[in-house]
Amino acid sequence: MAEPGFQFDDKVDITDVNCPVTFVKTKVALEELDEGQILQVHLNDGEPVQNVPRSLKEEGHEILKLEDNGDGTFELYIKKIGD
Repeated sequence: MAEPGFQFDDKVDITDVNCPVTFVKTKVALEELDEGQILQVHLNDGEPVQNVPRSLKEEGHEILKLEDNGDGTFELYIKKIGD
């Protein structure tokens, strides 16, 4: 997993689950954070990388970066907005 040019407060690996559990696990991890904190999500290409960022953005969170690891997985960095 690549390290970003910024700090994150927590991380979650959702490569072992399928949609919609990918979103649910990410949402639960975000709920544990305070507003303004950053969550790193390790996720698979395909449905997860298409649906999770979109769903989180629809909920009002800020997508900071989506990074391709080059191995079929991605790192997603989300800033929690609201509590």
